[in-house]
Amino acid sequence: MLELAILGSGSSGNSALVCLGETRVLVDAGLSAKQLCLRLESLGVDPNSLSGIILTHEHGDHTRGIDVFCRKRPLPVYATTHTCAVVRENVNSPVTWRPFESGSPLAIGEMKIESFSVPHDAVDPVGFVFRCKQSSIGILSDVGHVTRMIMDRLRGVDTLFTEANYDEVMLQNDTKRPWSTKQRISNRHGHLSNDQTADLVSAIAAPNLTRVVLGHLSSDCNTAELATSVIAKKLTESGFSDVAVECAERIHPLPLTAAARASKIPPAIDEEKPAKSARVCEPSAPEPTSDMPSDWKQTEWAF
Repeated sequence: MLELAILGSGSSGNSALVCLGETRVLVDAGLSAKQLCLRLESLGVDPNSLSGIILTHEHGDHTRGIDVFCRKRPLPVYATTHTCAVVRENVNSPVTWRPFESGSPLAIGEMKIESFSVPHDAVDPVGFVFRCKQSSIGILSDVGHVTRMIMDRLRGVDTLFTEANYDEVMLQNDTKRPWSTKQRISNRHGHLSNDQTADLVSAIAAPNLTRVVLGHLSSDCNTAELATSVIAKKLTESGFSDVAVECAERIHPLPLTAAARASKIPPAIDEEKPAKSARVCEPSAPEPTSDMPSDWKQTEWAF
């Protein structure tokens, strides 16, 4: 099953870890190389065991650790063609660049990764859905507004990691930021507010949604308590009160956690338990009659 950990999230740096068995992928590397190593080790993950890095976009709080981190470990870095072109200008380490087009599927080890375009003030920003047979994780970083494509791609995931950057009232009342900065944050290529994130989460929620992790919270214009309460209230109103909602922190990583509920894992087959055999002397039971059409197939009833 897929597992998700958040190394850190905020304007000072963003990085997450998705694992599936021995496949370990960093999503963004916006922390310093030292912090990336320390936080991976605190999770029990050897930094040298990573399978690669995949980028949402080129901004420094998502990419600044790549150059130094990759000096001792020449990892493949996956990013859209335009994002690769921008990031590689500031990277001198022996990185193997793996460009892809937004919307195209990827595979890293056993992980299947879907990418999709998102609106943000970057050259070619994307979100991701990681999948395996048992679970799925949606990752949505910096986004100005929610599009139909975003909802379509994220609908039905087991775990969602998404930004909830600001509270609208706190942003408007903030005295540290000039009006132009507030406009950049709240425009259609900026960041999501708590209310926008709540609407997104309730729109894509399905019975299998287990966990929502909120990231990129503003230190001045939001609080973890406010963000979680707004999203949890919206989920409860939509009939999903059992979904866990929590916030990623800037400094302390969130541990690796399974993406789906344990009940999604198919039970192991007890090979030692003998199959029930029919008695030879007993007549077999007659075939049940049915009003179903002759062209009915069992696959039509499969879940």
